[in-house]
Amino acid sequence: MSDPSVADTAPQPTAVPAPPSTHPAAAPAVRGLVTGASYSITVRLTADGDPASIGRIATAVGTSGGAVTAIDVVDSRPDGLVVDVTCSAADGTHAQEIVGVLRTVEGVAVGKVSDRTFLLHLGGKLAVASRVPLKTRDDMSMAYTPGVARVCLALAENPDDVRRLTIKGNSVAVVTDGSAVLGLGNLGPGPALPVMEGKAALFKRFADIDAWPICLDTQDADEIVRTVEIIAPAFGGINLEDIAAPRCFEIERRLRASLSIPVFHDDQHGTAIVVLAALTNALRVVGKEIGDVKLVVAGAGAAGTAIVTLLLAAGVTDVTVWDREGILCRDDDQLSPAKLELAQRTNPTSQRGGLADALVGADVFIGVSAGNVLPAKALEVMADRAVVFPLANPTPDIDPVAARPYASVIASGRSDLPNQINNVLAFPGVFRGLLDARATEISSQMLLSAAHALAAVVTDDQLNASYIVPSVFDSAVHKAVAGAVADAARAATAARSR
Repeated sequence: MSDPSVADTAPQPTAVPAPPSTHPAAAPAVRGLVTGASYSITVRLTADGDPASIGRIATAVGTSGGAVTAIDVVDSRPDGLVVDVTCSAADGTHAQEIVGVLRTVEGVAVGKVSDRTFLLHLGGKLAVASRVPLKTRDDMSMAYTPGVARVCLALAENPDDVRRLTIKGNSVAVVTDGSAVLGLGNLGPGPALPVMEGKAALFKRFADIDAWPICLDTQDADEIVRTVEIIAPAFGGINLEDIAAPRCFEIERRLRASLSIPVFHDDQHGTAIVVLAALTNALRVVGKEIGDVKLVVAGAGAAGTAIVTLLLAAGVTDVTVWDREGILCRDDDQLSPAKLELAQRTNPTSQRGGLADALVGADVFIGVSAGNVLPAKALEVMADRAVVFPLANPTPDIDPVAARPYASVIASGRSDLPNQINNVLAFPGVFRGLLDARATEISSQMLLSAAHALAAVVTDDQLNASYIVPSVFDSAVHKAVAGAVADAARAATAARSR
C-alpha cells in the first residue's frame, strides 16, 4: 500500500451499487471496529465471469469489518470484470487485513491498492490563482510593470492602504514549528505541512480567506518571534498552530506586543471558543447557570489554560485544574511558572489530590489531557445532570460511549459521535471578522463574542442533549461568528479613539 496512486491510464469507472446484502449497515461487527474515511482504500480487482463474484467481494469486505462505499466497474470483458472497490477501514492495519481477505476470494485477483487519503494529498492541497485577468498586454501593464509602480508609490505615501490594495487585507499566515502536531507530538516542520495546508484550505472553504502555510525549521522562541515579525507586513493576521506549551504562550505574548495585526493561537483560543459555546448550550439543556457550576478541567497545557481563562471571563467562579502533578494548587512551589499562574486563578478551596478527587460533586468535566486517564465509572461521583466533555485526541480522556450512564450531555472530539468539538467552527469566522474590521489586535471580549454567537446558532427548537453545537457546514455559523467578532473589534477601536 505504499503507492497511493491509481494507474493514470485507467478508464473512467462506472458506478455500480453493492448488492443489498452487503450494505455496510448489514456487515457483521468485527472487533468493535469503527471505520472512517481517513482510512479509506480503493482496491483494483479482476473478477472472473461468474455473476456472483461482485457479491463475494462485497461480502468479504463486510465480514472483515470494512464498509463498502463504492464498487465501480472499470472494464467489462466477456471473461470478466475489472472493478475498483472502495471501502473504509478502522486503521492502517485493518486496511491491510481487508486486502488480505480479498486475496482469498474465489475467482478474484487483487491488483493495485490505493490509499484515498494519500491520493488526496498528492501534489499538496493548495494552489495559487490570480484574481485578475492576464489575457492582454493591457492586463499585464496594469497588474505588473509599469502600472504597478503607481500603486507602490501610493502605498509608500499612505501605508494604511496596503490592506485595501493588496492581498494583506484577506491573508493569514498559519505558522508552526512542528513541535505539537495534532496529537502526534514533535514531528518537525515537514510532517507538519499537510496539517497547515489543511488549515489553509479550511480558511478558504469556510471564510474565503487566503491562508498560507508557514512551517519554520526552528523551535527557538526568539527565532520564531523574529521570523514572524519579519514576514508580518504581508499578512492581515497570524494564526499560530501546533506549537508546544509553554513555548507557545511566550511566542504569542511577544508577537501580540510587537505586531499591529491580530495574533491568534488556534490550539488555545479556537478550542476555548468552541468549548464555551458548547458548554453554554449544554447548561441550557441541563438547566444550570454558568456562574453556579463546579467545573473540572483535566490538562494544563495550551488548550486547558485557554479554556480556563475564557471560562473565567465568561463568569465561571469554581474551576479546578488537574494535570500530571495532580490537582493544581496555588501553594505548590514545585509547579512550572505557567501552571503556577494557572493554579493561582483556580481551585478556590485549595483542594489536593487526583482527578477522581476533583470530580466529587462537579457539574462539568472538560478533558484536554490524554487518552483514558480515567474509567467512565469514575464519573459517578459527579453531580446530577453532569456535563462531560472528554476532548483529548485521538483517544478521549474518558470513553464517551461508556460515559453515557453518568452524564446528561456528552461532547468529544470524535466525528462519529454527536456534539463534536471542532475548532473549524470558530477560527474561519474569527479571522473573517478580524480582517473585515481591519483589527490590529484580538481581545478576550472578541473571543467571548465569538463563543456567544456560535452558541446562538443553535436555536431553542434545535437544542437537545445530542445537538449543542451546529454543523460546521451550516452557513450561518461562520457568518454569525464573523459578524460578532467584527462588531467587537470595531467597538474596541472606537473606544480607543475616544
